[in-house]
Amino acid sequence: MKVIILAGGFGTRISEYTSLIPKPMIPINGKPIIEHIMEIYSKSGYKDFYLALGYKSKVIKEYFYNYEILNSDFKINLNNKKIIPFNQSNKDWNINLIDTGINTMTGGRLKRLKKYIGNETFLLTYGDAVTDLNINDVVNYHKLHKKMVTVTGVRPPARFGELTINKNNEVIEFKEKPNIQEGWINGGFFVIEPEFLNYIKDDSSILEKDPLEKVAKSNELIAFLHEGFWHCIDTKRDKDNLEELIKSGEKKW
Repeated sequence: MKVIILAGGFGTRISEYTSLIPKPMIPINGKPIIEHIMEIYSKSGYKDFYLALGYKSKVIKEYFYNYEILNSDFKINLNNKKIIPFNQSNKDWNINLIDTGINTMTGGRLKRLKKYIGNETFLLTYGDAVTDLNINDVVNYHKLHKKMVTVTGVRPPARFGELTINKNNEVIEFKEKPNIQEGWINGGFFVIEPEFLNYIKDDSSILEKDPLEKVAKSNELIAFLHEGFWHCIDTKRDKDNLEELIKSGEKKW
């Protein structure tokens, strides 16, 4: 099953990094977040990736083109430029890097990959969020319910600590940045039937607007509710939180 990762947006809310690199290339523990996302899929057996590129696409292309050099020790002969890696990567991924336009919207980027997707069920997510989700759980759920689109619903982490207070204003429980318990949000990690592409008009189509709204009204959209870990990087604070989890030995994805 093919994995589509939307990796072409401007990432304006985290411009401290995206003025220089595209958002999916923001490093988490020295490795781009998009690579962390690909590892999540790979653990469940999905290794055929299609990256829908746009803003600063060359940065992503150069990283994967030079992947072995950047991620291994090597010997180089300066006379003939021959390179011999000492510890090559054991990742058997197939990565397709496709430019989908600088100003193309999320739906439009997906539509541009139609010829690569073909008539197969496919996986789709954004290039800025990690999770402890088992992708096969979502795939099996999708097959069971036979809807056109399955989206992973998640509870976002709160921005502030939560206090439980009794009638005397005494704090009886304190939770530091718990997951929000009311409401669900779009966490990405979709499973989609190819017919969905017919709901996308052109480059101006926003995936989360008209296409998914119409599918929902047709009763062809279902949510796989994930109560576990999910975290996206919209701000520097989000990135720092992920870094801290790794530093403290509490990586959850």
